[in-house]
Amino acid sequence: MKASGKIRVLIADDELLAREGLRADLLSDPDVEIVAECADGREAAASILEHSPDLVFLDVQMPVADGFGVVEAVGAERMPVVVFVTAYDEYALRAFEAHALDYLLKPVSAERLHSALGRAKEQISLKSDADFGRRLADLVEELKAGRAHADRPAPYAERVAVKTGGRIILLDAGEIDWIESQDNYVRLHRGREAHLLRETLSSLESRLDPSRFLRIRRSALVNVGRVRELRPLFNGEYGLVLGDGTELRSSRRYRKTLDPLLRPQGRP
Repeated sequence: MKASGKIRVLIADDELLAREGLRADLLSDPDVEIVAECADGREAAASILEHSPDLVFLDVQMPVADGFGVVEAVGAERMPVVVFVTAYDEYALRAFEAHALDYLLKPVSAERLHSALGRAKEQISLKSDADFGRRLADLVEELKAGRAHADRPAPYAERVAVKTGGRIILLDAGEIDWIESQDNYVRLHRGREAHLLRETLSSLESRLDPSRFLRIRRSALVNVGRVRELRPLFNGEYGLVLGDGTELRSSRRYRKTLDPLLRPQGRP
């Protein structure tokens, strides 16, 4: 711990549930003081400059400016110690590791969080990492170059990371039959298996290919490749029968999202 007192921490994540989880776990450590919480990149950059925290837990994907945009806005040389928080992104994880920068994979476990916090404390206390700013700047430049080279938006998630029994299981998106919302969690159905993930349905939907996963009602997404049959019901609603016999029901509000399934094949 710093000789002057507690570690001053800033949390930047656009998901309220994620911020609450990080805050609760961090405050279980008596050496930690939360100085600010931010929900978008612009707010995070301003708060870092205002509060000068010792440590930032920085979500990679945020509105207005992403985590790397925050680093650019503040300046890598002025950034405090950073632990990135991210959903599964193989390219980004390789980049973090190559530049020896710490990251947490969502959903964040308390054990992994405190391990990262321990390393950050040592870095802050000993001030032994004089080239941190350079490595941070190099990381941002590498990821920017990688995205520009792709000549297209970042690909949709091909796999979804789910923590279960102390392990992280990577589910192939194409193997997920359907997804239902349960408050601030989602339940992923794959055949007879069901996996609970701490993420909102809207957040997960934004990471999945919209040509593959359709919103059929406020609380459910379905993998179109798993739909075997559509049964017209009343008032624009449909019953959807999946390959394993599971029956789902669409709502009238999302009637138009089913158009790709109802359109005769080969016609625009």
